[in-house]
Amino acid sequence: MSDSQRFPVAAHTLAYLAHRNAYSREAAVSSSVLAASIPTNPVVIRRMTTQLAKAGLVATCSGVAGGAWLLKRPEDIRLDEVLRAVNGCAHLGSAPIGAEGCPVSQAIPKAVNSAMQLANQAASEALATVTVADLLRHVGSVTPQGEKIPA
Repeated sequence: MSDSQRFPVAAHTLAYLAHRNAYSREAAVSSSVLAASIPTNPVVIRRMTTQLAKAGLVATCSGVAGGAWLLKRPEDIRLDEVLRAVNGCAHLGSAPIGAEGCPVSQAIPKAVNSAMQLANQAASEALATVTVADLLRHVGSVTPQGEKIPA
């Protein structure tokens, strides 16, 4: 999965688990079910849930009856936590090392990296105001065909 898809897939995964009331091992949702919802490959989901588990947002178990479940309520999971769990705005990349002897090449990588850190901080601050529960408020306002239902 590309870096640019990590955050949306992680947010979708957490929202789906909350929607399914997956708060215990008995209610675990398999990677194949999660993958069908996104849609993506179950291997992508397993990698994602590993990252989310390291961040303390989900627990997982493997095997035939395996799957993932939430360790926190959706109103307690802020999207900045999710962003950090999947390594921030990593999809912005990092500036390459400049060419020796070129004044632009020597200065620009540091300046670009500083700008990317500012972008990551701004994204984190904005996402701190949104929870997985906020995402779930949109479920039901869209038809199965993707059309928005008038309020």
